[in-house]
Amino acid sequence: MTSPYQYDQALARALILDELFDLSLYRALHQISLDEDSRNTLEELVRVETQHLAFWQKFFGQKVDRLDWARGLKLYVMLLTCRVLGTTGIHLALEAIEVHGVRKYLALWQEYQHQPLGEALRGILMDEFKHEDVLVTALTQRKINAEKIRNIFLGLNDGLVEILGAVSGFFGAFGSATMVLIAASTTAVAGALSMGAGAFLALNSEKEVKSTEAARKVFLGEESNSAPMEEQPLASAIVVGSAYLIGAMIPVLPVLFGASNALASIVAAGFMVIAVSAILSFLSGMDIKRRILLNLIIITVAVSISYAIGLLAKQIWGISV
Repeated sequence: MTSPYQYDQALARALILDELFDLSLYRALHQISLDEDSRNTLEELVRVETQHLAFWQKFFGQKVDRLDWARGLKLYVMLLTCRVLGTTGIHLALEAIEVHGVRKYLALWQEYQHQPLGEALRGILMDEFKHEDVLVTALTQRKINAEKIRNIFLGLNDGLVEILGAVSGFFGAFGSATMVLIAASTTAVAGALSMGAGAFLALNSEKEVKSTEAARKVFLGEESNSAPMEEQPLASAIVVGSAYLIGAMIPVLPVLFGASNALASIVAAGFMVIAVSAILSFLSGMDIKRRILLNLIIITVAVSISYAIGLLAKQIWGISV
């Protein structure tokens, strides 16, 4: 097969492999799904992705039948996760794949819109917006609240980064694992309560504003288009606070089990940050490498500054434990 157009071979192969990955994922999910709505949606997605794969192979003149090792590993992890989480995991995977696909193709279309590749991308994007995206949105809106799941992982991330900084600063100031454990634990609990209270007050205020606006329109005889809030302030506050506390305990646990410095906490937090960043990136459609690098930079800065402040406080006020 030869392509009438000349493009970066790496880009051509990546586009074909991405479509092959999506097709392989949809086929595998169709086999493990027990939900009729999901199976019907996946059948239609398999049909569309089969057409997309054939289109890109013909457009670039390349025939690719097997995934590379990285995509193969990603497929294995995603299928394992979907088996564990069941229908919810399948719906999350479908939504995330669609978000990634739309963002990727939009970015490429902006770059190649005045070239033949741009016209090809336009057709794929129209298919995404009019068909695949509609199918996935209709399915996931009935089954899951992806925004709530993202909030859980954001709470985990916030608690982890903030308390890791606190643990580092306390080690710099006190040097005693016992004092660090007491100080970090109380800080984690206070932070969780603060995060929960903030979420409760914010959602409660939003609920009041929407209620007032709806009452105003009723009084004026206007049609109210505002939908009732799905999130309950108290329930959301509990979820956010709990997620924060779980994330906060990651850097605290090594100290609880006998760590005498911040190194073990930093390593544990680093691994957790990579995992949380990967999940958040997958759910939101962000670039995974960029998100992981950004979060690792953040915890590096937080640890460095906090530890330096702790040492400075020890020198200035003569803290000795």
